[in-house]
Amino acid sequence: MKLLAIETSCDETSAAVLKADQPGRPTLASCVILSQDIHRVFGGVVPELASRAHLGTIVPVVDEALAEARVELEDLDAIAVTAGPGLVGALLVGVMYGKTLARRLARPLIGVHHLEGHLFAPTLEQPDFAPPFVALLVSGGHTMLLDVPAWGQYRLLGATRDDAAGEAFDKVGTLLGLGYPGGPAIERLAREGRPGRFRFPRPMLNTIGEDGPDQYSFSFSGLKTAVLRAVRTSTDLERDRADLARGFQDAVLEVLVEKAATAIEATGYPTLAIGGGVACNDALSAAASERLGRSARVVVASKRLNTDNAAMIGAAGLFRLRQGEQSGADLEPRADLPLPGLLPASASIGISR
Repeated sequence: MKLLAIETSCDETSAAVLKADQPGRPTLASCVILSQDIHRVFGGVVPELASRAHLGTIVPVVDEALAEARVELEDLDAIAVTAGPGLVGALLVGVMYGKTLARRLARPLIGVHHLEGHLFAPTLEQPDFAPPFVALLVSGGHTMLLDVPAWGQYRLLGATRDDAAGEAFDKVGTLLGLGYPGGPAIERLAREGRPGRFRFPRPMLNTIGEDGPDQYSFSFSGLKTAVLRAVRTSTDLERDRADLARGFQDAVLEVLVEKAATAIEATGYPTLAIGGGVACNDALSAAASERLGRSARVVVASKRLNTDNAAMIGAAGLFRLRQGEQSGADLEPRADLPLPGLLPASASIGISR
């Protein structure tokens, strides 16, 4: 099977070609990712500009992915496209293009949930990666912990109550004068910072062990406010900038790692998978590995596959197609698309009591 995947959920236009023989793992024949640099000017993603940029780049990006894979349109067996969540206008470009292509070629189409794509990303590089595992998905739009007992079955353990961790990185990056996106800049600067000079609060860390609804929940709005106050009271921001970055990053990572480690200990699962844009932060995976030690391994896809990319969408789409699923001509993008296979919070599928 040759599958074309398309991703346009935010500010990356991406296309990939996957090849797979039933029932083997897919191989990645090509993956093209084109980022939209114009958003740097505005310090964040401007939805209208993102949509317009996708319109102008989706055709050449798909053409490049096909050329790299040495595949013609007529050779394709199926098409997968991100249907949500994300920016509706951006998603619409990819969905309409995918639907049109599928209709023209008379090929199956499958709409894919963006976060399920992140769950499947490591399978493209680590053939032995499989459930059960705990997933920590951390990006600019989402921060959540999932219990994954099997592919296609997910139990939400906890999510952010307000801002996502990636958004907090971006906003703090702006506060520190580091530009957009803030995550990579903060990570680089934090390496130079002195640990402990700025001790910021660890939001909701004290809920661990309470066995309540907030044990695995996150919140980062208050942490952003704490950094804002520290920046405003600094008498020498140039002197304090690296220490502020280190203090902020240490606070975020400690919360993420401790919550994830608690979930691993509760489930007894052998694997923690970290995905999403913030998973590109090497300090996060290093802290998780150190915290878990030999009790569980930490699986993180390469940075290219943790950004928004079509390869992961293709991997998830191939799974859904093999389950006999297809999307019809009525497929529409949804900014709030629910995760498929999400089991009730009360479902006892992994958490030991």
